[in-house]
Amino acid sequence: MTTTASILDVAHRDSTSAGVIDLKKLRNAGISARRAARLARPGGPWRRVYPGVFVIQDKPPSRLQLLHAAIARYGPGAVITGTDALRAHGVTHPLTNEIHLLLPHYRRPGSEPGVLTYRTARMPEPVIIDGLPYAGAPRAALDLARRESDPKAVERLTTLPLFWGLCDRTELLAELDAGNQRGSSAVRAVLRSLDDRETFTQICDLRGRRIGIADAWWDQVGLAWRYRTAAGPTDFSHLALTATGTVLVRCTPRQLNDTPADVTHELVRAYTQAARTPRPKVRAVHRRETAA
Repeated sequence: MTTTASILDVAHRDSTSAGVIDLKKLRNAGISARRAARLARPGGPWRRVYPGVFVIQDKPPSRLQLLHAAIARYGPGAVITGTDALRAHGVTHPLTNEIHLLLPHYRRPGSEPGVLTYRTARMPEPVIIDGLPYAGAPRAALDLARRESDPKAVERLTTLPLFWGLCDRTELLAELDAGNQRGSSAVRAVLRSLDDRETFTQICDLRGRRIGIADAWWDQVGLAWRYRTAAGPTDFSHLALTATGTVLVRCTPRQLNDTPADVTHELVRAYTQAARTPRPKVRAVHRRETAA
């Protein structure tokens, strides 16, 4: 008879499984579907997440476990998009209630609570992060923006990958042109009116008072990068930023073009430094310059 301990070994054999197990793994371990159902009864040691997918614990699954469970439920070819994908790429953004999945157009998915599926003939090449397949940041942001009706939300979502330095406006437009055009008119209007050379992040104190600006901002650690918004001879905002404890990297566009490896090395070094120090008491507001 197979013991619960051996089932745990199967579930955690792959370190990315996060305690999630499906019927295929159970069968490989010699565990019947009937026995799994008994273990997942109310008061039992397991919880059933989706048909044939369980978490080996008696408490609600975490978001990470739900992502693993959704991929196990919908099988090979499913790709995570939306806010979960953006966060996996390092973007700070609130989670949606549902997990958003992209599925090949020929699939006939069943409906599961907490999962929103999109069938598409243009599946993205998945980016594997910690064992899970995610859409790239431009696709993830546009998938979210297409569902929005509020113009401000559309603009914020559309420009998120720009603010986080994950792509440029041309790449976003190419992604938009290649995809389903339903719900894309508002997104397209934002991108066509936006010069990505004019995007920036305004850094404020907790009361909303402006301290300085940056071209890119890593919110979790408080790291700012300035390469287009370089300080002029009478601009001392970089001193105000560093006085808050913000780690600031500065370079010129020419340095970025001529020595990208050096700039990359400096950004990695600065991120490590910022991660080791207390986060500054500031907040970021993404802005777009308007014509005078």
